[in-house]
Amino acid sequence: MKSLGIVRKVDELGRIVLPIETRKRLELAAGDGVEIFVEKDRVILKKYEPSCLFCGDADDVINYKDKKICRACLEELKKSEI
Repeated sequence: MKSLGIVRKVDELGRIVLPIETRKRLELAAGDGVEIFVEKDRVILKKYEPSCLFCGDADDVINYKDKKICRACLEELKKSEI
């Protein structure tokens, strides 16, 4: 893990501001989701990318009956319903 040498304080509501350089690097825009992970004494932030409920692939994901599923798994499910 590489330190960027940037320190931000947590405000009274528990918020921190991500510097513009970090947001650009992660391609984060206002309103984008961020996943929060905790590993021992570390907090890890990752841009949220919806992935397929079945295979975990994040490419070509669509909403199907309020679930995230890739087109390949959806086609496989359609075949198995016959």
